[in-house]
Amino acid sequence: MITLTEENYIKAIYHLGNNGKELVNTNAIAEVMRTKASSVTDMIKKLSEKNYAVYKKYQGVNLTPNGKQIAINIIRKHRLWEVFLVEKLNFQWDEVHVVAEQLEHIKSEKLIDQLDDFLEFPSHDPHGDPIPDKNGNFKHIEKIRLAKAEIGVAYQCVGVDDSSSAFLQYLDSNNIGLGKIITIMHKEPYDNSVKIKLEDSKIMVSQSVAKNIYLKKV
Repeated sequence: MITLTEENYIKAIYHLGNNGKELVNTNAIAEVMRTKASSVTDMIKKLSEKNYAVYKKYQGVNLTPNGKQIAINIIRKHRLWEVFLVEKLNFQWDEVHVVAEQLEHIKSEKLIDQLDDFLEFPSHDPHGDPIPDKNGNFKHIEKIRLAKAEIGVAYQCVGVDDSSSAFLQYLDSNNIGLGKIITIMHKEPYDNSVKIKLEDSKIMVSQSVAKNIYLKKV
């Protein structure tokens, strides 16, 4: 039986390793999990014994196929619950992450499959992140960070890289959200801030904001 803590470590390794593709440094895991490196080492040993992870000395840790499947299942549950909370319970997109982190550990496959069906099989969560289907397949879309977008071209906002409440509240206060049409008017060479046109308004956003918004061409 896998524990809640083990699931959290597996999810962290998956995300830190670029969706399970790269080796992850134990110090990076310790930082995300807010614990000591020695505790991470102990957990990696447990995950290795259960065939969820593989540790390569002086290089880092990666997930086994079994570990990746667990990570994808957790992500599927998390993102489906976020959709449910926003669409059916009227949560705001900045409120759902913490609640979904609790719900993602529910073990019932039948419940999650029926939740997916009830929501009519959404492909993306309220933050624009892809939701894997029952077989672990993600539906990807071509997207670009606002910071890299072309001047004078109209784009649609399709996601965010930072799902913290503070960032999402900032976007709400500036009427920036999924589906909004954004046109880049000017890029400031001095500090890499970006002037954008958003419907009838024009605003300046900082480099850090521009790096955390995903767009696709209209």
